[in-house]
Amino acid sequence: MQKLMEKVELKSFGKPDEVRDFPKGRLELIQIGGVTVGRAILEPGWRWSTSVQPIAKTKSCEAPHFQYHIQGILKVVMDDGTTLECGPGDVSILPMGHDAWVVGHEPVVIVDFQGMAEYAK
Repeated sequence: MQKLMEKVELKSFGKPDEVRDFPKGRLELIQIGGVTVGRAILEPGWRWSTSVQPIAKTKSCEAPHFQYHIQGILKVVMDDGTTLECGPGDVSILPMGHDAWVVGHEPVVIVDFQGMAEYAK
């Protein structure tokens, strides 16, 4: 198996390896350096518990995330009640067990370096 970052690679979200559409959202995935990186575009009105939960069939989101927030405001509520509002320029780590939704009228765009391989599948 190839070691991470053993060779030069270049990928673009302009030509993702896979696209997953779900209500009020879209996930673009690229495989690079032996890992899956995802860009999520979440429209106003998107909420994990109404848009993805019917696909995942879990009580809350079980995907851990390591995300860079590019656009829009994403509110996250962890199962333990911890609440975050993530916006452009923020980097967040979200363990398993949360709900999230778009705040306001601007789409949310996030690049996730950890939790998208099985997301919305």
